[in-house]
Amino acid sequence: MISVDQLTIEFGGFLLFNDVSFVVNPKDRIGLVGKNGAGKSTLLKVFMAIQPPTKGIVTIPSNISLGYLPQNMVCKDSKTVFNETREAFSEVLRLDETIKKINIQLASRTDYESAEYLKLIHDLTEASDRYHILGGGSVEADIEQTLLGLGFKASDFERQTSEFSGGWRMRIELAKILLQKPNVLLLDEPTNHLDIEAIQWFEDFLKDYPGAVVLISHDRAFLDNITKRTVEISLGKINDYNVAYSKYVVLRKERREQQAAAYRNQQKLIEETEDFIQRFRYKATKAVQVQSRIKSLERLDRLEIEEEDKASMNIKFPPARRAGDLVVKTSGITKNYGDLNVFKDIDLTILRGEKIAFVGRNGEGKTTLSRIIVGDLDYTGELKIGHNVSVGYFAQNQDELLDEKRTVFQTIDDIAVGDIRLKIRDILGAFLFSGEDIDKKVKILSGGERSRLAMAKLLLKPYNLLVLDEPTNHLDMRSKDILKKALKDFEGTLIIVSHDREFLDDLVEKVYEFRDKNIREHIGGIYNFLRKRKLENLKELEKKEKLSLEKKSNDISENKLNYLERKEFDKKVRKAQNLVSESEKRIEELELTINELSEVLSDSEKMEDSIFIKYDDYKNELDTEMKKWEDFTEKLDELKQQRN
Repeated sequence: MISVDQLTIEFGGFLLFNDVSFVVNPKDRIGLVGKNGAGKSTLLKVFMAIQPPTKGIVTIPSNISLGYLPQNMVCKDSKTVFNETREAFSEVLRLDETIKKINIQLASRTDYESAEYLKLIHDLTEASDRYHILGGGSVEADIEQTLLGLGFKASDFERQTSEFSGGWRMRIELAKILLQKPNVLLLDEPTNHLDIEAIQWFEDFLKDYPGAVVLISHDRAFLDNITKRTVEISLGKINDYNVAYSKYVVLRKERREQQAAAYRNQQKLIEETEDFIQRFRYKATKAVQVQSRIKSLERLDRLEIEEEDKASMNIKFPPARRAGDLVVKTSGITKNYGDLNVFKDIDLTILRGEKIAFVGRNGEGKTTLSRIIVGDLDYTGELKIGHNVSVGYFAQNQDELLDEKRTVFQTIDDIAVGDIRLKIRDILGAFLFSGEDIDKKVKILSGGERSRLAMAKLLLKPYNLLVLDEPTNHLDMRSKDILKKALKDFEGTLIIVSHDREFLDDLVEKVYEFRDKNIREHIGGIYNFLRKRKLENLKELEKKEKLSLEKKSNDISENKLNYLERKEFDKKVRKAQNLVSESEKRIEELELTINELSEVLSDSEKMEDSIFIKYDDYKNELDTEMKKWEDFTEKLDELKQQRN
């Protein structure tokens, strides 16, 4: 599907890729991995023709469609969520108009034997086939299913996209890409703006996706659940492993050990050869041997070992004064944004040394409560911060709050005071900023580098309560592992908002689930929480609640339904009515086309096998559509009976 042949990319004299060749096959599930700056995102941009290669060829057949989700993108804000998502079906809508126009022309013509008429029949067949391949008969159902899977509520569909945060608008763009059903999905950190439930729905979607998937992610669990092939970018080369991420890590370690042994052996050979050349360079009796060894050194393909293993990121949060036993206590905390109630009557107690996770769907209030605790938002109710508690806060968009005009060093130097100023270089070194790196402007840093710099700012003061909101977004695997170790060793209290299951595992011992405008406490780690709630895929609860709501709708009369339930029920009725109407419309189109073909076939002199085939195809499609119409009508009747 995608063929990369001897791809080379240079940036200002720096060689990012050097003669790289590999192939993306149909139905591949590829995890693209490598350290920050290795070129993962650049490779996807090359596939999309956004970044031209220095040399080499990337071949993509014209009939292969690509769906690309970058880390950051410009989202539109002029329509409702549903209508913006409907833009994904622009081709379907265009085909629908084409089919209507052709049918109108066919209805007014009687020249059944003409070439123009047969061409119209051919064009109608082509358009109809393409229309149904793209799911033209189930547009609204597909949109609804995808938006709900990505975490939107039915009540969100008619809201303007401008009312949503950047992360939610990113979900709309992701929904549009998925609904277009491209042959290859190119996804750059797609889980950064998804909560755990949406991630698990997305995993199920990708497992069954008929096309190929090329994925960049720092979510180890997500990679393991999706990918079956791992392509590593290292030192400008491609190392291809036909396994998922965790198995790749094992194989990579074995390969690097072999590589290191080969490197040591080669260095020893080079040293011995150079020593021989130096000792016998001026002896005439050894001249032939000396020249032979000089040439062998020139021909030698020198091995390299990736520099990543030579760096050492060592984070240790500075010790802070001891806080009281009670760190945070809330009573009846309620938060509204205008008419929107985020949560109400939250009672929460956090004790010294506890490490807890806030989990749940986006929009349920995890970040909001975090900001209330650190004093960023007003609220109603009571909040008590314990004795001697000093709070360090890492916001979800902390990397975006950095001054892009400052250098790495200046960013830390601007806020460092006292003796800590003497340790700025040590702190930056602990976060892998050394040498010329500390003079880089923030605006040229990668997402991972910005996150590391924002995290480094937390080491400037001794905090005994850390509130971290999605701290692992943009961090690579290695940086996440080191941060996790530092947080496990942290002696203070930790509140962490995260959707990264592997990061939370063995780090937190208590989980607060945000749902239905309140919170529920679960003792134990993240996977213990999933098991206890029977939510290994975090969809079972949603299914149970949906079944419960449907049973309730059947058991109680219409006049007892509250407004929201009634609105949701009416929406189901409208949807069923639309499906019946669309099916009836398609049946009329098919009957019209079949009648016209019958007239053509009635002329024995103009009979052609291709027309017989088309006639049979349309008859079969009509039978199928009639069955669908019966099912839709039966469903509509059931809904009407429930309402009555």
